[in-house]
Amino acid sequence: MFTGLVADLGAIDAVDATADGVRLTVRTGLTGELGEGDSVAVNGVCLTATEVAGGAFRADVMHETLRRSSLAGVVSGDGVNLELPLRAADRMGGHVVQGHVDGIATLLERREDGFARILVFEASPELLRYVVEKGSIAVDGVSLTVVSVGEDSFSVSLIPETLERTNLGAAAPGTLVNLEVDVLAKYVERLMPPPVPR
Repeated sequence: MFTGLVADLGAIDAVDATADGVRLTVRTGLTGELGEGDSVAVNGVCLTATEVAGGAFRADVMHETLRRSSLAGVVSGDGVNLELPLRAADRMGGHVVQGHVDGIATLLERREDGFARILVFEASPELLRYVVEKGSIAVDGVSLTVVSVGEDSFSVSLIPETLERTNLGAAAPGTLVNLEVDVLAKYVERLMPPPVPR
């Protein structure tokens, strides 16, 4: 489990694509805290470190993850948001983030708002049904508060710290991002009785 508070802005060092999937090599300052078999969130996707050496780690990305996330399009040099799993004694600074990406959104617009920056993302109705104003959402693994929700989009506001510490600071219109909606909303929907036909 993660909280959506990015610990490091790492970089894709290598992308080894085969018919079986993709092996990523990610350069980061977090390798001192990582061991083989440990979980690490890469742009909000929970991956397993298969090898840790020389200031980088490797992780295998299976087809299901490639279909659901933007990791299918990463190239060497891309910046990626990295987070290590929550420890039982840690503060819960963001919200409950599983690292299980629900889908992809596209950045439509960015505009300055004082020292903050508003980002507007286009997303599918299947995802937007779980997005509410002032609710939580993970965008590329970053825990954010929703500012507004429209019929086909939602917006968030980023403070300078988030712009500097994450890849969202460099995001331009057209950028694809991973979305993880609030898991509590999905559970509530699942537990509700189906609507009665009228």
